[in-house]
Amino acid sequence: MAKKQIAVIGAGISGLGAFKCCLEENLEPTCFERNDDIGGLWKFRKNTSEKMPSIYKSVTINTSKEMMCFSGFPIPDHFPDYMHNSKFMDYFRMYVKHFGLMKYIRFKTKVQSVRKHPDFSFSRQWDVVVEANGKQETLVFDGILVCSGHHTDPYLPLQSFPGIEKFEGCYFHSREYKSPEDFSGKRIIVVGIGNSGVDIAVELSHVAKQVFLSTRRGAWILHHVWENGYPMDNSFLTRFNSFVQKIGTTAIINNHLEKILNSRFNHAHYGLQPQHR
Repeated sequence: MAKKQIAVIGAGISGLGAFKCCLEENLEPTCFERNDDIGGLWKFRKNTSEKMPSIYKSVTINTSKEMMCFSGFPIPDHFPDYMHNSKFMDYFRMYVKHFGLMKYIRFKTKVQSVRKHPDFSFSRQWDVVVEANGKQETLVFDGILVCSGHHTDPYLPLQSFPGIEKFEGCYFHSREYKSPEDFSGKRIIVVGIGNSGVDIAVELSHVAKQVFLSTRRGAWILHHVWENGYPMDNSFLTRFNSFVQKIGTTAIINNHLEKILNSRFNHAHYGLQPQHR
């Protein structure tokens, strides 16, 4: 019996894991990647492109390597707990080489459309139109795995900033930020206290004249390094802590965690104390 043909869209972290699993299930995957390399979001590029993920030069993973790796292929012991994006790309290349995945990837190939085959009710097959080198090709597959990611469309709510059209400085979404060199001596406001906002604000503070970090409701700041110097998620996401959360009340657990976080620095002193627990 012929193997079922599976189209995998994207050769980022999800795509690589997906078509490796296809091989384990005796399926025949073909991975379509619009760029010239694997890695997806984690591949640093100097320029941003529309509908493409983008990271800044200094990005490191915010999940420890033990939690971030593929279950069947641990990250080497000598790699740091929180890897730089270039180190993470090294891991991807090791993964691809180890499992012989490269031969299943078609680079610089964009998927234009995915539609049900005319006899889909009977065959359960799909028509996939791809484009490479200016030429289109229609292929038939038994299954589709969409692994194209979701960090592609920036959210820039300019209507929330009255007078922005009169602002003479520059403003842009964090996906366009690459490195701090161009911001030396400037006054900057970073809107949003998510991972990217905090990262960029800290990095800019080393070169800018002044940096403001704007947060709508405050936040609890968790550190990479937790008790006894272990990565936060390794220390926190344990069976014992899971058991404690099941038997303890929400108030008791929140009080304990907030005490730990405020022992690092008192959030109220920095205007960061949120209303939520």
